Amino acid sequence: MIKPVCIIGGGLAGCEAAWQVAQQNVPVILYEMRPGRKTEAHKTDHLAELVCSNSFRSDEPTTNAVGLLHAEMRLMGSLIMACADAHQVPAGSALAVDRDGFAEKVTSLIESHPLIEIRRTEMCGLPSNEFDNTIIATGPLTSEILAKAILDLTGETSLAFFDAIAPIIHRESINMDKAWFQSRYDKIGPVGTGADYINCPMDKEQFNAFIDRLLAADSTEFKDFEKDTPYFNGCLPIEVMATRGRETLRFGPMKPVGLTNPHNPTVKAHAIVQLRQDNKLGTLYNIVGFQTKIKYAEQANILRMIPGLENAEFARLGGIHRNTYLNSPKVLDKTLRLKADQRLRFAGQITGCEGYVESASVGLIAGRLAAAERLGMNFEMPPETTAIGALLNHITGGHIETVDSGPGSFQPMNVNFGLFPPIDAPSKDENGKRLKGTDKSIEKKKLMSARALRDLESWLS
Repeated sequence: MIKPVCIIGGGLAGCEAAWQVAQQNVPVILYEMRPGRKTEAHKTDHLAELVCSNSFRSDEPTTNAVGLLHAEMRLMGSLIMACADAHQVPAGSALAVDRDGFAEKVTSLIESHPLIEIRRTEMCGLPSNEFDNTIIATGPLTSEILAKAILDLTGETSLAFFDAIAPIIHRESINMDKAWFQSRYDKIGPVGTGADYINCPMDKEQFNAFIDRLLAADSTEFKDFEKDTPYFNGCLPIEVMATRGRETLRFGPMKPVGLTNPHNPTVKAHAIVQLRQDNKLGTLYNIVGFQTKIKYAEQANILRMIPGLENAEFARLGGIHRNTYLNSPKVLDKTLRLKADQRLRFAGQITGCEGYVESASVGLIAGRLAAAERLGMNFEMPPETTAIGALLNHITGGHIETVDSGPGSFQPMNVNFGLFPPIDAPSKDENGKRLKGTDKSIEKKKLMSARALRDLESWLS
């Protein structure tokens, strides 16, 4: 009889890992502490609950690294991607999902798999020695008891950052006499129409008044142990962005490009706030890029300053939670095992990858590694030329400056083409025209994507 693989954590990475192990006919014991032990961010008891955005970001595989990662995971039989594809909601060229339907589907498939046993209890500390093949995928919300046990074992001090949650609004409360439907540059996604976002325009006076209120807002106070925790730059609260310059938001989530207001087509908006569908029914929309830690009462008042949201009713206001991750390049080996105790393997955001898809992809590889180890088989890591291989390389050694003291410059990272081995781009297009600037960059990304899929298919075969 094959001994089970133990997996701690029922988030995206843990569920993906469990699925991959079980698909290799290796039994799994999956520990998930909810509902017995709640977190500040989770609202349900579902596995793979999405606690922040409902977007898996771009689904475009030829010029976008996360879209390429989507394609690679589909080729590898990803549970998370299959469930995301089954519960898409319109989001232009992005892949966004009905968060409840998605989590319910993942939960149903994991619960019904004959080789997966779910134990709804907290793993207090490290697993016992009977679990000689364990994946820890507890994510950014790892319990203090387990986090301390891991750190005591490694002799490390964990890094941490804050991840803020965007507000969600009831669709019927949005004033469509001021707002309108349109995707940026009218891009049509796999389940979209080119009019997938609700857009709320601001003139210069409205924008400046909004920034003034953000800068004066009363934000959630941090506990003593949180006060020195930095933010992850990919998920900055809007009020923090505002402190970096009055125009910062206009070059980020409020950029007014690629959109035309049909209510006033001759006047260009100074800034535009976008809302994205959050559930399959289309009754809920989240404010794109508007994660915040402003206190609830004031937060609602400030957001109602946005034209079209004067009477907004909120299904959820923005919040904040503290994320933790390991100094992975120092403490993990190339197969995601803890150097100090090689029966322990890590996956997901705790390894220092950032994003739903990135976390699930690391869980996918961790699961395959654990299954191969249990079956006594060799497992060759995916090529560094692939999106998943480039991300794994970053986590396990591609970004470290100091070995003996501190974490160096290792930071949570979304997959991006900067992690890929370089490639030479042609100097001219197919018509003989010299490529410059953006055109050359796009062509280079296309070549990287084509190389990645070619190398992944070779690796899979």
